Amino acid sequence: MLPAILAPVLTTLASNGLNLLAGAIQAKGKQVIEQKLGVSIEDATKTEAGLLKLKQLEFEHEQFLSEISVRKAELDLETEKVAQTAVTNRWEADMLSDSWLSKNVRPVILLYLLGAYTVLSVSSGFGFTVTQAYVELLGQMLMMAFSAYFVGRTVEKWKDMSERGKS
Repeated sequence: MLPAILAPVLTTLASNGLNLLAGAIQAKGKQVIEQKLGVSIEDATKTEAGLLKLKQLEFEHEQFLSEISVRKAELDLETEKVAQTAVTNRWEADMLSDSWLSKNVRPVILLYLLGAYTVLSVSSGFGFTVTQAYVELLGQMLMMAFSAYFVGRTVEKWKDMSERGKS
């Protein structure tokens, strides 16, 4: 997580075509990049001359900055892959359980959320005031639940089919 104080600097860099530099700062941190380039990023973004200097430095250190961005993308991808594998493993463990609830918790949650959303919609249609925050929260939960369920089920079925094909 980046400190909020970096947001204006990153915005300035991106708006001036210094995306490679902005990405490297996000990946490694401002201090590391400043040390490598030998310049204060924050001070340089305040003047046209400073921005030109940063553009020149970005060009001179393009390979270094690119490698940092590629490495960050690889780490992000690997993290996402591990997280998805963990979710799939939990769902597979649920399906192997003898408990009815653990096997059906996802469809039950979907039905509950859909029912709650329907009740809010119908009550709103009859003139009852429903706080917008609840509607938005419930809508977001529905989107996440539907996405996780249907994408997860598709992945599970694809995995089962590919395992059967290998046997």
